[in-house]
Amino acid sequence: MTNEGGPGFRVWRPGREVAVGATLATLRRGGGDPAYRLQPDGVVWRATRTPDGAALLRLEPRPADGEVLAHAWGPGAGWVLDGVPELLGAADDPTGFVPRPEHPRLVAAWRARPGWRVPRTRAVFEALAAACLEQRVTGKEAFAAWRGLVLRHGDVAPGPAGDAGTFATGMRVPPAAADWAAIPSWEWLRFGVEEARRRVVVLAAASAGRLEQTLDLTGDEAAKALRTVPGIGVWTAAEVRQRAHGDADAFSWADYHVAKNVSWALTGRVLDDAGCAPLVECYRGHRYRVQRLLELDGASRPRRGPRMTLPGHLPVVR
Repeated sequence: MTNEGGPGFRVWRPGREVAVGATLATLRRGGGDPAYRLQPDGVVWRATRTPDGAALLRLEPRPADGEVLAHAWGPGAGWVLDGVPELLGAADDPTGFVPRPEHPRLVAAWRARPGWRVPRTRAVFEALAAACLEQRVTGKEAFAAWRGLVLRHGDVAPGPAGDAGTFATGMRVPPAAADWAAIPSWEWLRFGVEEARRRVVVLAAASAGRLEQTLDLTGDEAAKALRTVPGIGVWTAAEVRQRAHGDADAFSWADYHVAKNVSWALTGRVLDDAGCAPLVECYRGHRYRVQRLLELDGASRPRRGPRMTLPGHLPVVR
């Protein structure tokens, strides 16, 4: 990273292709996410909360020049700018990942996306709060809850988000841990979040500082530490590790769709977690890489029955 252009501006020349939009797409919580915006020309805006305060980050890919231009505003600008390489996958090492010939869909997905890497946001609690809202409900319900709570209780992002007429106008920084914990119970219900999910976020908020320290742990150690919070199971821990830790092996076990879609894409058979586990074992160390590449490739098993509607009150730990 170079400081060309003065404070709040950096240029990253990674020496490889970087697919900014595809790499960061997993951070977007629905099309109406107030903390994430994607311009038609591929520029990505992301609002986040850092150890130094709120920040708004603008990433402009310039593939012809082999560089990414990064602008940031707010007290956390320096922190997010320092983290741009990791955010775009510089810490992700695909060495040793070789899709097998008997998995042609995966071979094609990897070949088509040489610039994609696993992102690392370094924002553990932020990823955890969003993942908790997605427990036991449909994506549509979870995204609506995230949008409503962040719009109402998050802060207006720094810089151009506070100005009228810019692409970033009105973007919000997700609430700090203490602010999540202070949201009244009726506000959660207003946005469709029942007590079980609210309680997990509040309990996690009380341990936010300790949870941020999991960034220094290995994948299994981080998963174990995250799961010490009541209500955080294998699925939620994996969702956090995929985004905050940049863990290329954090497969989404206990998901209603993932194992079925992955097994179908690899073998043409729809298998549950138990059936999918030995199938992806040969990719240990890269199992989330397999999952995400197939997701980006649109791999989804044929649906022969009605869509499943999940109620929001099932006492299941994910």
